[in-house]
Amino acid sequence: MLREPAILLAGSQAAIVHLMRDSPEQSLADAAPDSASASGLDVVLRVSGLAKSFGATEALRDCSLELRRGEVLAIMGENASGKSTLVKILSGVHRPDRGTLEVMGQSLPHLTSPRVAQAVGVATVFQEILIVAQQTVLTNIWLGRDGLLRRRVAAQDRRERGRSVLTRLIDDPRLDSVAGRLALSDRQAVCIARALVREPRILILDEATSALDVATRDRLFDVMRELRAAGTSILFISHRMDEVEEIADRVTVMRSGRTVATLAHEDASPRRLVALMTGVEEAGQEIRPAVAAQTRVRDTVLVRTRGVCLSEGAKPIDVEVRAGELVGVAGLEGHGQDGFLRVLAGVSPPAGEVECLTGPGSHALRSPAEARAAGIAYVPRDRRDESIFETRSILENFQVTTLEADRRRGLLRRRATDKRFDEYTRLLNIRTGHRSNPITSLSGGTQQKVVIARWLATHPRILLLNDPTRGVDMATKSDIYRVLRDAAAEGVAVVMLSTEVLELIELMDRVLVFREGEVFTELSREELSRPRLVAAYFGAEHE
Repeated sequence: MLREPAILLAGSQAAIVHLMRDSPEQSLADAAPDSASASGLDVVLRVSGLAKSFGATEALRDCSLELRRGEVLAIMGENASGKSTLVKILSGVHRPDRGTLEVMGQSLPHLTSPRVAQAVGVATVFQEILIVAQQTVLTNIWLGRDGLLRRRVAAQDRRERGRSVLTRLIDDPRLDSVAGRLALSDRQAVCIARALVREPRILILDEATSALDVATRDRLFDVMRELRAAGTSILFISHRMDEVEEIADRVTVMRSGRTVATLAHEDASPRRLVALMTGVEEAGQEIRPAVAAQTRVRDTVLVRTRGVCLSEGAKPIDVEVRAGELVGVAGLEGHGQDGFLRVLAGVSPPAGEVECLTGPGSHALRSPAEARAAGIAYVPRDRRDESIFETRSILENFQVTTLEADRRRGLLRRRATDKRFDEYTRLLNIRTGHRSNPITSLSGGTQQKVVIARWLATHPRILLLNDPTRGVDMATKSDIYRVLRDAAAEGVAVVMLSTEVLELIELMDRVLVFREGEVFTELSREELSRPRLVAAYFGAEHE
């Protein structure tokens, strides 16, 4: 679904609206002295006692932190810990109810708009892919830099600087391509390039790596190291322990709207971080299967592919998935794993055959409707564009797949819907507030739980999930893992695309690694390790 920037009004999406027009505060911000440079201050951003409420909900209660010149400060915390609200305050999207900001040595009550935040040297890359899909890559890179009546950067400079920045992230960038046609990872690379061309003093990356493939993420980390060495300060929000361990100099932990600790790199062990994020000192991050694979996986084949070709010249894919099996689908972004999942869901008719054996006999799948009828449920990757109805309530978003089951003589039985919703909120540990609130009132992780609950309520035989834990906190991941293991124990076949190596290693019975539109290798549970899996991503066998 294509959206124009004028209707991107919620949350961080409001930033695009502000970027598209001039602000009278621009001249005031531009006049601010470079006091940090003049005084040699080590702290370029100081946040003290920030608080922000939305109605009765306290998103931030007491947030304080310091960002030093030339460092990467990671911020970690569960969903609803206040990270997103903090980022939006620092980006000029929200105004705090109380607290103070000091940017580059200058005390500010708040940053009154994204334009002012940019003018004092702050550039933000949000987790959401904020592009104008119908416009070119080059236009998207320079989005927000132009006035209403004139361009501030000459055309030749735009091309040269745009290409130079984007080349640091992806190979052979096509600046005149339509941005909406790029792969997800490349679209996010365009958003990162938009921040980099501003040459920020403070770069905020809000789960910006969650949409990147491994190669692009590694190149981003190289860029971050170069920026750090040049004195740029980086706020890095991530739910991935391995990323924080690799790139962060210090880690600030948030919980329930408060900052609870800041740790040096050497003190930020996974166990310590999880304990701080959850408030439970004994917490651990290990994922442990509740049911052994050999007792779960059954002989019954539920779906089979024969001669499926994802691209011209690619080797055909012949795969069987059995009841009770957790099958991981992995690979570098754009190598076919997303297309394979969509083929199983009936969304993309294949060259070849998808045979479903969930009922008596077998039959070929050729459409999403046939897949639904065969007991296949599909959770798409792009939650905002493909899964949720933003203008509808939490309950309406949940019940969309089970409306017919709750109808009697054309009338909807609200009591049956409420009962089912209660059942699945308990199952997935969903905290929603009032169910009549809009779905957008929930955090991204809680929205994802509602989407998964929606499809579990159909009692599927085969559950397909496209990167369901992308950008969600560790507690939400734990709830999702538990539900998936329980579903597999009951005989559901689970096929899940994941971009997290640890998730694949610890959760799956086997992993199909895709490369160049075909299955490069299949790794059993006994064979799974980080070196072997990552080597397969790049077409190599690990020795």
